[in-house]
Amino acid sequence: MGLENIGGWEFLVIILVGIFIFGPDRLPKAISDGVRMLRQVRQMARNATGDLSRELGTDIQLEDLHPKTFLRKHLLSEEDEAALRKPLQGIYDDVRGVADQVKRDAEEAASAARSSTSPSTSSSTASSPPAASAQPAVRASWEDVT
Repeated sequence: MGLENIGGWEFLVIILVGIFIFGPDRLPKAISDGVRMLRQVRQMARNATGDLSRELGTDIQLEDLHPKTFLRKHLLSEEDEAALRKPLQGIYDDVRGVADQVKRDAEEAASAARSSTSPSTSSSTASSPPAASAQPAVRASWEDVT
């Protein structure tokens, strides 16, 4: 993790904020204390993963400490993981198939609704009674509402 993601303006703003907060005389000491603390945290993380690796008898990286990754990598074999996923995969496939069918049905209904409201069918609706949309809409003003 380096400073490659910080641009020139961001770096300048960080320096100015540091000068305003700590002052120009205490800023170098604050930076060295921060770097020392970061080194100590990294060393503690390395020690913790080393201790855990020795206790479990396997090589553990810091990324492996996420519970899902830890279980998948160190406690379950590939066969165990496949056996756990199998019932859920069948349910997922069934749900996915039903969802796809509902989507196709909805698209068919929408296209049928669009085709039934096309101008070619207006001759058959001319003999029907006038719809409610033909009546003028009453718009409420702000004074009516309040």
